[in-house]
Amino acid sequence: MRTDFALVLTAALLLDTFWRNNGVHASKGPCQPGFSQSFYSVLISRDVLQGQGILKDTTVSSQKVKFDDCMGNEGVVFQSSNPLFGVRTDGSIFAQREGANLDEPVQLKLTASGPHAHVWETMVQLALIDLPSSQQTENEVTENEKKVAGRKEKKEAVQTPPPVIMFPGSGRNITKGLRRQKRDWVIPPINVAENSRGPFPQMLVSIRSDQDQDISIRYSITGVGADQPPNEVFSIDPVLGKMFVTKPLDREHRSSYHLRAHAVDMNGNQVENPIDLYIFVIDMNDNRPEFKNQVYNGSVDEGSKPGTYVMHLSAFDADDNTTANGMVRYRILSQTPHSPIPNMFTINSETGDIVTVAPGLDREKVSQYTIIVQATDMEGNLNFGLSNTATAIITVTDINDNPPMLTSRTFSGEVPENRVDVVVANLTVIDADQPHSPNWNAIYRIISGDPSGHFTIRTDPISNDGMVTVVKPVDFEMNRAFMLTVVVSNQAHLATGIQSSLQSTAGVTISVQDVNEPPYFPTNPKHIRFEEGVPAGTSLTTFSASDPDRLQMQQIIRYSKLNDPADWLSINRSNGQIVTTAMLDRESVYVKNNIYEATFLATDNGSPAASGTGTLQIYLIDINDNPPALIPKESQICERTYRSINGVNITAADADTDPNAGPFVFELPTFPTTIRRNWTISRISGDFARLSLRYQIYLEPGVYEVPVIVSDSGNPPLSNRSVIKVKVCPCDENGDCTTLGAVAAAGLGTGAIISILICIIILLSMVLLFVVWIKRREKERQTKQLLIDPEDDVRDNILKYDEEGGGEEDQDYDLSQLQQPDSLEHIISKPPGVRRVDERPIIPESQYPIRPVVPHPGDIGDFIHEGLRAADNDPTAPPYDSLLVFDYEGSGSTAGSVSSLNSSSTGDQDYDYLNDWGPRFKKLADMYGGGDDD
Repeated sequence: MRTDFALVLTAALLLDTFWRNNGVHASKGPCQPGFSQSFYSVLISRDVLQGQGILKDTTVSSQKVKFDDCMGNEGVVFQSSNPLFGVRTDGSIFAQREGANLDEPVQLKLTASGPHAHVWETMVQLALIDLPSSQQTENEVTENEKKVAGRKEKKEAVQTPPPVIMFPGSGRNITKGLRRQKRDWVIPPINVAENSRGPFPQMLVSIRSDQDQDISIRYSITGVGADQPPNEVFSIDPVLGKMFVTKPLDREHRSSYHLRAHAVDMNGNQVENPIDLYIFVIDMNDNRPEFKNQVYNGSVDEGSKPGTYVMHLSAFDADDNTTANGMVRYRILSQTPHSPIPNMFTINSETGDIVTVAPGLDREKVSQYTIIVQATDMEGNLNFGLSNTATAIITVTDINDNPPMLTSRTFSGEVPENRVDVVVANLTVIDADQPHSPNWNAIYRIISGDPSGHFTIRTDPISNDGMVTVVKPVDFEMNRAFMLTVVVSNQAHLATGIQSSLQSTAGVTISVQDVNEPPYFPTNPKHIRFEEGVPAGTSLTTFSASDPDRLQMQQIIRYSKLNDPADWLSINRSNGQIVTTAMLDRESVYVKNNIYEATFLATDNGSPAASGTGTLQIYLIDINDNPPALIPKESQICERTYRSINGVNITAADADTDPNAGPFVFELPTFPTTIRRNWTISRISGDFARLSLRYQIYLEPGVYEVPVIVSDSGNPPLSNRSVIKVKVCPCDENGDCTTLGAVAAAGLGTGAIISILICIIILLSMVLLFVVWIKRREKERQTKQLLIDPEDDVRDNILKYDEEGGGEEDQDYDLSQLQQPDSLEHIISKPPGVRRVDERPIIPESQYPIRPVVPHPGDIGDFIHEGLRAADNDPTAPPYDSLLVFDYEGSGSTAGSVSSLNSSSTGDQDYDYLNDWGPRFKKLADMYGGGDDD
């Protein structure tokens, strides 16, 4: 029974603390429509009977669900968001049916609707408190509730101790022989006001287990705000179970926390099941309303009626918008300018919509208003709420309420006759509407005085003036002046109720100035018809002009030729008579579609002189003056008839036209007689015929010139003897000329073809022989360069200077004999001609030829042969003498010295093969080969 009583006391204390800390008495301050609280938390018995009241307005005032619309609550309707619970007209909540399940806390939204479309809302949380009959009777619960309510109603100033939350234990009592598992208790939420000033840590609740008197218990909490980020916001005394908040909370950062409380023994074993703790951060009015923008721009048409929507402003308050802390209201602080009245606009306090409240908006007087708007929370309570301001700039947009007005009732101008695109008058206009807008742009119309459309009025886009412009030439002799009536309007229609002004209409007088007009040809262009071929000197026509200046004195007109492409015509300067100067030819390139065109000039003697042009078009009638020509000029035909198709289709071309052209007559001449004997012509149509070989006639392949006589249908007809070149060639089975046949048809016989082939073969043979001869000569030239017979010369690698091989080192030659001696004294004492410097001679040395000071390239060969002969007969010379003799490389040699060469003998090579190399290597064989000494 101790556990159950502690739970009931805990719930009652929680309700008492919540209502005492957050309740707002209706009698405090001015009347604020709505529920007294934005959140209600109630503990009820699980077994709720249908129709039994849960939370009534008639209970203790600290637990009321109180509502007041400040108008007597007439017509207020309450609704519940949960169908299991209903709401009576007095605001009390009741269960709709028995056994409403409250195993988990139930939250429902209570809505109150007023008769003026106002809606208020509040949240109600119902939690379970299950009291067994064996532990506490319903009367005891009621008694405890009355005690709690009485304590609150007395408004005790003494701070109540923090509530104690007990862990629910296991049921150990047996009723009528039955045992049951007790349900977990629903712990009401813990409410903590944000921005508390402490002192911290501030105790919230005490958590206890009913087993703490039997064993030592350690308490802990887990969850976000305890052991999860943000850490250490809440803490708990592990021994006493007192839970603290360690720092001020910010509802705008986090509005609730869900923790779990644990109870374990000294060994860490769980003693009680964890319980859930819900901590709600109670909102405080610590945030001002913030406008999204500091400056808002809107617009409204001038002349708008009261109630016209202008713009919308909105401010956001970070506080709880379900409470007065976050309920923002708007009002206008100032309006600039105050014209025509200081309060032209109003703002909806809840929505932030700005509308007009008075007529008289005139853009021409005030084009822009600046309004300072204030947003205040606490539902606009200036005593307790926080405020912020923003600026609304309202632009009065233009409508066409000002018709355009011409600055004068009459305008005048003058124009020379026969001129176009000339501005003859400038019309000025005044319009008070916004410049360069459709309401300001002027449109001018001529409504009378110009039936022929000589004038138009164009609008200057910058000045809006009307420019009267000539678009059709005027004639002084026809009209000496024009009286125009002009009306001006705007591009946009006038606003409703606005009438046009009398000053929108004006008269314009245009005077025409007389000028010397050029002569003109009454008939231009002038058409005449003549047969082609008329001779030179033929008079064709008289092409005369007239002077339009009838009111001036008579003027003299002179004629001249301006353009005569073929130079066939001439014109009389005085009377304009046209005579041919050459024969007219219809087939000329200057004639287009049978028409020859020439241009003439007529000039008067006015001041200044004026001239006009006229065009003469001569239609040339065709005569039969061109014989037909045969087409084609060349063709080919098979030497034998294949499939009865062996002929050439021919036709003719005639420069003349019908009836002087086709149909044509094709025939073969009677001379020479072979033409008609071998060839025949058959008519296909009026313009086509077929030329073919006669049946069973065989012709050698070749080119044959076949004359054909072609006659046209003129009167009299004209004939032409034309020649067609026909290539007769052998054909395949399809009737196509073969390649050989085409060559033969070109005029070459079989013998000629064979001769050509033989000539080609001979030419290729000559080219081949020439190439062989060149190669042989090149080989002989290279052979002559070797001064020693390759069969006798075993050192040919030394003679070939273009060879860049390894040389003696690759052949393992012992070059120690070529080393520079230690002393050069014996060289200095040598007589001229001695070439050796690598060893000291023992016997008198042979005389070697002396190299000329300035050698001639032709002496090189003789010099080498003499050196070889002397070396062969010198018993003191080693076999390397050639290296010393052949150092001469002609005049200006760039060869470097070889005195730095150094080589050594391996000492283990067999040189017996030197005995087989002849007498030149006998000395070397004796020195290295190990043979008999001389």
